[in-house]
Amino acid sequence: MLPLSENDQRTLLCLAREALAGYLNNGQVPAVEESAEALRQPCGVFVTLRKGKNLRGCIGVVEAIKPLYQAVRECAVWAAVQDPRFPPVRKDELAGLNLEISALSPLFDVSPEEIEVGQHGLLISRGALRGLLLPQVAIEWKWDSQRFLEETCRKAGLPVGAWQNGARIQAFTAQVFEEAHAARTSHPAA
Repeated sequence: MLPLSENDQRTLLCLAREALAGYLNNGQVPAVEESAEALRQPCGVFVTLRKGKNLRGCIGVVEAIKPLYQAVRECAVWAAVQDPRFPPVRKDELAGLNLEISALSPLFDVSPEEIEVGQHGLLISRGALRGLLLPQVAIEWKWDSQRFLEETCRKAGLPVGAWQNGARIQAFTAQVFEEAHAARTSHPAA
């Protein structure tokens, strides 16, 4: 994951909002090509939608398969309409949503002692079960590393102690950025 400049961040947020607006307004995500090198690099990403302080949707891809700008656009739409925890976002909700993007580093194996709360996100897996929590989740909930491990196991559908009993623990870092209220409708200068 390349460090993203402020302009790259604004561009990604704008692309996410435009994709979401296009999909909610007419069922189509507008076609776009991105020229910035950093945004064309494959990267894992999560897009989080909030309505006020409340989560309204969050979906992402861990693997760096598609260019970042494409993954952001897809995940923005998926977070709005495919997060099974919430009903699909309605067109009239769009203006009240705040978008947050987490651009992920590649995964790496980590021991429980190496986990840095607030720095690392976690992916815990065993067999076909896997659960992921972004770095900011542990901070928001004021978890220590043990609780972070337990909650990631819970998200995977595993017993909370699975991290001590053979589950694979992987970590990642993320560059996290969100919309400023004034920037929601303006496209950044190229």
